[in-house]
Amino acid sequence: MKIGDRVRVKTSVIVYIHPEHRNQPFDIKGLDGEIISIIKDWNGRPISPNLPVHVKFSDKFKAHLKQEELEVISE
Repeated sequence: MKIGDRVRVKTSVIVYIHPEHRNQPFDIKGLDGEIISIIKDWNGRPISPNLPVHVKFSDKFKAHLKQEELEVISE
């Protein structure tokens, strides 16, 4: 996976931050998006974040996910 890849959420992931379902549980399984960043360091120091992949699904909705929760649909 790299920045710019189109990805799809392949596992059930419940979020409470979706703009159309604010403060309610919403499953994003099956949503398509684009990887906008993969977090590997902070201020030049290597880190190991729990949710390193930052995915943009729409202009109003972005989420941090694990690589295991995503599948690449096009590079």
